[in-house]
Amino acid sequence: MPLRGRLALMAALTVALAVAACALACWFLVRAQLLNSLDDSLKESSIRPSDVVNRVEAGECRPPEQRNPNPFSAVVQVVHPSGVSCVIVGDKLDVSASDIEVAQRDRAVTVHTTRAEDGTGYRVRTTPVVGTNLAVSVARPMTEVDESLRKLALILALVGGAGVLGAAGAGVVLARAGLRPVDRLTHAVEHIARTEDLAVRIPVAGHDEIARLSRSFNSMTGALASSRELQQQLIADAGHELRTPLTSLRTNIDLLVRSEETGRPLPEEDRRDLLASVRAQMTELNALIGDLQELSRPQGQSQSGGIVSLHEVVERAVERVRLRAPQVTIVAQAAPWYVRGEPSELERTVVNLLDNAVKFSPDGGTVDVSLSGGTLRVRDHGAGIPADELPHVFDRFWRSPSARSLPGSGLGLSIVARTARQAGGDVTLRAPGDGDGGTEAVLWLPGAPTPPPDGPPGGGGGDASAGAEA
Repeated sequence: MPLRGRLALMAALTVALAVAACALACWFLVRAQLLNSLDDSLKESSIRPSDVVNRVEAGECRPPEQRNPNPFSAVVQVVHPSGVSCVIVGDKLDVSASDIEVAQRDRAVTVHTTRAEDGTGYRVRTTPVVGTNLAVSVARPMTEVDESLRKLALILALVGGAGVLGAAGAGVVLARAGLRPVDRLTHAVEHIARTEDLAVRIPVAGHDEIARLSRSFNSMTGALASSRELQQQLIADAGHELRTPLTSLRTNIDLLVRSEETGRPLPEEDRRDLLASVRAQMTELNALIGDLQELSRPQGQSQSGGIVSLHEVVERAVERVRLRAPQVTIVAQAAPWYVRGEPSELERTVVNLLDNAVKFSPDGGTVDVSLSGGTLRVRDHGAGIPADELPHVFDRFWRSPSARSLPGSGLGLSIVARTARQAGGDVTLRAPGDGDGGTEAVLWLPGAPTPPPDGPPGGGGGDASAGAEA
């Protein structure tokens, strides 16, 4: 059943239950009121004791043909303590135990409902006869009460049925009006699924649940559109960056192949240079593909990690970069600091910062590395980065015009920023405050100078292949 039908059915059932409860309450209240009125009329009926004594002779009453006229179908019946009864007016009624108790003076008065021999229901009030050991029962038929209750039940049923039908119709109308925003949302979702047009937005008015759902949908489509744009930009940038090393590789390989095909070998020195260039381009391609794989992971998705000793990670990264860049002196000081993360990702981050500093340091220069209170500082003494370029250094594939001739893919600092955010920290690049030139990278990661009780004292060694060219 569609949602509209369910809402209309629920409204009809709710009204039906409410109408039924009200109708039953009304019926029982009216019945009680009618019975009270009938009991009052029986109470006001006066029977003189002398009349009863004169008409009762040794427990025998007059036969039916000699009884008094009975225009109102009333019944007057005398009850003996032994349970014997005789009728003075009307038809004979069954004697109940409560009637006998009144005749025996065990009860002052009793009111109850009974039936005559012909099946007619009567309301009976039995009281003792003063000066005798008898009781007299005065009864009136329940016909007038039953007839009124039957008419009332018919009226309540008709009114309740009309109310239920009206509630069902109103439920359909309200469901259509209430679900109209949902219909717009459904049409928008179907349109997006059919056309993949993420620019669709649903008009939002008010602050109810539907408006909140519409805002959430608009936010979702906006996030999806932004994600698609970033994906397309990443593909375009990756294609652009891959084209350069591939073109260089193709040119060098074509020269080698042509030399072999024509039978004119290249000079040995030129051949060595071509092979070295091919090897360098292959290394650059490998680093670029590794960086792209790292960036292809969704935001917030990281390998599960434990407690890592960041100072040991810094020491390993410094040793790796020293082996790759012996022409630069790296001076490192690392105070103990423990963070939560994945060792290989953290080592890759530190290596990228060091590679970036080494790349812009002159031969024989110095790179200063310090870790204190969770803040890692990597300072080079190169030419520095212009102030207008600092806001772009963490963008994917962005490279300073002065660094485009240097090796690298432009993804190293993007990976650093991503890892820092996932670990709950932050990273910045800035000009040093001492005025000596160069650039200082500042990476902050939350942690503590001592490991927690449930954590290991060290984070384990990272993967030796985790580093990449910055």
